[in-house]
Amino acid sequence: MSLNGLKIAVIGAGIGGLTAALCLQARGAKVTVLEQAEAITEVGAGIQVSPNGVAVLRALGLEDALAEQAVRARAVVLRDYAKPGEVVRLDLQRYAADQAFYFVHRSDIIDLLARAVRDAGVQIRLLQKVTHVTPGAQPLIQMQNGSQLRVDLVVGADGLHSRARHALNGEDRPFFTGQVAWRATVPNDGGVPAEARVFMGPGRHIVSYPLRRGELVNIVAVQERKDWAEEGWHFQDDPDNLRRAFDGFRGDAAELLRRVETVGLWGLFRHPVAPVWHKGNVALLGDAAHPTLPFMAQGANMALEDAWVLCRCLEDAGEDLAGALGRYQALRRDRVVKVVEAANGNAWRYHLRMPPVRSMAHMVLKLGGAVAPQRMVSQFDWIYRHDVTAAV
Repeated sequence: MSLNGLKIAVIGAGIGGLTAALCLQARGAKVTVLEQAEAITEVGAGIQVSPNGVAVLRALGLEDALAEQAVRARAVVLRDYAKPGEVVRLDLQRYAADQAFYFVHRSDIIDLLARAVRDAGVQIRLLQKVTHVTPGAQPLIQMQNGSQLRVDLVVGADGLHSRARHALNGEDRPFFTGQVAWRATVPNDGGVPAEARVFMGPGRHIVSYPLRRGELVNIVAVQERKDWAEEGWHFQDDPDNLRRAFDGFRGDAAELLRRVETVGLWGLFRHPVAPVWHKGNVALLGDAAHPTLPFMAQGANMALEDAWVLCRCLEDAGEDLAGALGRYQALRRDRVVKVVEAANGNAWRYHLRMPPVRSMAHMVLKLGGAVAPQRMVSQFDWIYRHDVTAAV
């Protein structure tokens, strides 16, 4: 069934917004993307696209293009911050050979989606900072430059500080989690293989993995901290501050930090999942609906899933937009709440402070990897093997 010329405005040209625009345009909608920046670019570094996200890109015909830019993961390896060797290796090639996990630079996947969106005939309007969204039979979008736009449906894919979310839910009250994160990329001079490495230390951890066909290494370093002034992820920091925060890390982790020349720092805040995802022909997806901490690497993947499910619900609804949007929220909310809760509870496992407790925990991990490696790899199959392109 076609969406028959339905006029849809997507606020935000991130991963979720562009995916939704591509899917909706392909099914007959007339889509306009509103982006506040002067160009479709993306700050940041690497992300992980897990099999549940890959399923959406495959359905849109984009997996091969992703694979050309990305690195396919062979393993996840947990290490102690100061001791040589591995605590446990989760061998994806052996125990999840039918699943594709990719490491990709965020800007590369944005470029891939933006090209596909333009090729599909979607209009992208830049320098459109949305100040207000008014729900209704034909919702109204107001921009900072004074322009307005009325459409049949607004899709709010405008991230943490979403104006669409505000229109449906009012202000929320995020709180600082007591953790900050640095992120950086460095040249892959040391031959880092196609695996995610987690270096676990007292009150802090580092994750690294290769990007861009192995040419770069992505670094995310998380530290527990008592205070932080402002939410955001565009703050530049001195690399020496990063190195001081992770003093005591040895081996490969220390070598990666030594090579950092430019680094960003951001505070990690926890937001509630939005109670209301749709009203008056305005709908939310991705971080606008359910911001998540990075400890399950599912932010982009949940946005990809949202975009596909929203599109299919609309496609199947005929003239009943409200019913379609209600079904979309019903299909998505319980799953994303479970994923967000899993991310909220994951970081502490890497941050054990007391040496005897940390040693015991690492021993249990090592034993599990030796006795039941398949079980350890498959413990999050409820995330990774969920395929929204088959389920909806």
